[in-house]
Amino acid sequence: MTTLEFSYSLNKLSKTLKPFALKLTRDMDDANDLLQDTMVKAFTNKDKFADGTNLKAWLYTIMKNTFITNYQRMVRRGTFVDTSDNLHFINSGSVVIENDAFGEFAMKDITKAIDNLDDVYKTPFMMHYKGFKYHEIADKLDIPIGTVKNRIHIARKLLKDELQVYITKN
Repeated sequence: MTTLEFSYSLNKLSKTLKPFALKLTRDMDDANDLLQDTMVKAFTNKDKFADGTNLKAWLYTIMKNTFITNYQRMVRRGTFVDTSDNLHFINSGSVVIENDAFGEFAMKDITKAIDNLDDVYKTPFMMHYKGFKYHEIADKLDIPIGTVKNRIHIARKLLKDELQVYITKN
């Protein structure tokens, strides 16, 4: 195969290689770089390609091996790659130390919210929180099981409304 024919074949197959590069890298810019590296390696090693064999499979192998080599090099360097949109976490350590202040504020607010509940709702809610089953609460308080479920549901709803500031939205 002449150099011109080889170049033409590479150019034709480059469009079919791009989805594979994107699958490997999961990033368009990195996929383009991987595709370019693959084409450069293929062209510089065209003398190693045997005529009559599958050029597409040869290119896929070069791309896969190039990706693996680049990945191993990156791991050896210990490079941290942040793929998130928020670059705030670049160079952050894997260990986060918190001082529990937020937890203490939250517990105080939760305790206060539970204390502010009417006893009709607080008693079944706290019993359920402590591990009692619905039927055990119903027997102990001498009320129907449906009433127990309803009061626990209302208590949860009231607490959710009271503690709205602690509910995270995704």
